[in-house]
Amino acid sequence: MLIATDVHKSYETPRGPLSILAGVSLSLSRGEALAVIGPSGSGKSTLLYVLGALEPPTSGSVSLGGVDPFRLAEPALAAFRNRRVGFVFQDHCLLPQLSVLENVLLPTVVASPGTDVMQRARGLVEEVGLGDRIDHRPAELSGGEKQRVALARALVLEPDLLLCDEPTGNLDPKSAATVGSMLLDLARRNGTILVVVTHSVELAARLPARQRLGDGRLHPA
Repeated sequence: MLIATDVHKSYETPRGPLSILAGVSLSLSRGEALAVIGPSGSGKSTLLYVLGALEPPTSGSVSLGGVDPFRLAEPALAAFRNRRVGFVFQDHCLLPQLSVLENVLLPTVVASPGTDVMQRARGLVEEVGLGDRIDHRPAELSGGEKQRVALARALVLEPDLLLCDEPTGNLDPKSAATVGSMLLDLARRNGTILVVVTHSVELAARLPARQRLGDGRLHPA
């Protein structure tokens, strides 16, 4: 279960603290999915960074599977993020020198996974429809194909939590629909908690729960 309780996040500026999150609370169980919508600058990405243990909250708490990642020492925190949280960003963030399969396997380099990880990586590449492109480099792929590789990479270690920051924002409508369908289907079948922040009304409408972030808080959408 993912639990965020009264999360506040602010940044120091020359003019004083800048409040981004002002008391966000949420609770999601395994297999549940939430879309977070809101205008640019409302703090959607900041919320993802806190939920994914990339940024500590100024106050409040976050736990995933009963673990508060911000109480972990740095090596354990890095391992927590690597094994238990998957990220998909608007920019696919693939390494250009690596093949599709090598990019998908990238999170496993430091994770010491089981011997079946290669089989799982190949299976995910097949599931996102890129079995015939498995040895291709990112420069040989379309934008939608690159984002499908990013999705497979995010799921290769079977994370408890999948966080997506505008995953279809750079895609044409057809590619966005394809990536959105794969995202929801793969997360559901893996029993992964899914949180998506998006401007896309179409993508948000496909998730079973939706909330709007405004004034630093979540509101019913």
